[in-house]
Amino acid sequence: MNRRSFEKPEPLATTGNSSWSRIGQESDSAIPVGTCWPWERWLVRKLLAACGNPPVDVEFWDGSAISASGVEAAGTIVIRSRAALWRLLTSPDVGFGECFSDGAIRIEGSLVDLMTTINRAVARISLNSVAGWLAYHPFRRHSHSIAACRGSIHHHYDIGNAFYRLWLDPRMQYTCAYFSAQDLTLEQAQFAKLEHVCRKLRLRPGERVFEAGCGWGGLALHMASRYGVSVRAFNLSSEQVAFAREQAEKQGLTGRVEFIEDDYRNVTGRYDAFISVGMLEHVGLESFPELGKVINRVLTPAGRGLLHSIGRNRPCPLDPWTDKHIFPGAYPPSLREMLSIFEPIGFSILDVENLRLHYARTLTEWLERFETAAPEVSRMFDDKFVRMWRMYLAGSIATFETGGLQLFQVVFARESNNKVPWTRDDLYRKAATV
Repeated sequence: MNRRSFEKPEPLATTGNSSWSRIGQESDSAIPVGTCWPWERWLVRKLLAACGNPPVDVEFWDGSAISASGVEAAGTIVIRSRAALWRLLTSPDVGFGECFSDGAIRIEGSLVDLMTTINRAVARISLNSVAGWLAYHPFRRHSHSIAACRGSIHHHYDIGNAFYRLWLDPRMQYTCAYFSAQDLTLEQAQFAKLEHVCRKLRLRPGERVFEAGCGWGGLALHMASRYGVSVRAFNLSSEQVAFAREQAEKQGLTGRVEFIEDDYRNVTGRYDAFISVGMLEHVGLESFPELGKVINRVLTPAGRGLLHSIGRNRPCPLDPWTDKHIFPGAYPPSLREMLSIFEPIGFSILDVENLRLHYARTLTEWLERFETAAPEVSRMFDDKFVRMWRMYLAGSIATFETGGLQLFQVVFARESNNKVPWTRDDLYRKAATV
């Protein structure tokens, strides 16, 4: 899939009062002031060196530039004012994304390719180096109380179902799809994901399922309609729960699926299966043992569970820009950190699968659809919002493609459960299709 340039170059203003005409430009970054001094360009070179010298060009507001030497540049970062330069130099971990969102930094070329190139360069540098400090300092600590989690979920998921409908599939699946064949459409791959997790749980008609963090309800409805189970699904997003209940009514499944606007920690009853797809990132590392206790309390002796989560190969917090603007309080755990859910209770891990490249493909599909819908998104919000989400989606593609993020599916059961499958052969037999 070809990656087009998401930010087309614009000529710098050189006449009149040198003000920018671009809509949405913030005043502190809109007016170029004076000449870029040699020592300012020197500081940018030092910043690039600290990040592993990625092959990118940098152009300044006065037309001067720094070029990648000896290799073809992945793209050009255009710094449009001195104010933007100093935001970038003093807080590169947050400043780059904020300046791009404000329009104070423009990218010439493919934003995805440029972000991928920078990520690869930074990955070659030890996290104990200056680049590691720049990338991950400071680590904002968040509370994960029920009230705090409700606020974080509201920040991201309650910005309007109409927005997400513009670029998600009809089932509103906002987690990694499963491309069991390379030629699948996004809709087919999301259906394949639903089938994949249900097959891993070996669901049987009449069983009771507890789903923690149900999104817009697509998985719960799929489990009930295709596998004959009953589902209680918990979610803190009022927008998502309203949509899910509406879909359950339309599909005649209100007697089989219950969508509850509440925190998963308040669940009651006993269940044959537990599943969570895309919620663990919001639980908070310090709350992992509590999640294990909740699962232990509600799961039957022969019960089994599946956790589907963004993760990392080694412990590392979410980057500060995404933490501040997109997913406050989120944390993608390493597999070792996930063990704090299972070990205290004595759960056995039965299967671990990594779908990292599937998520890069999913995000690429989302970004293409988002770009098509960008004019409508701008009318809903503004140009700054469009650029912010463009950065989020493009940066996520780059991070999954370079291995900075992983996508883990972990299947588990009680250690005394001898009814677990002996092989995984049945998971990869020809699955049902849409």
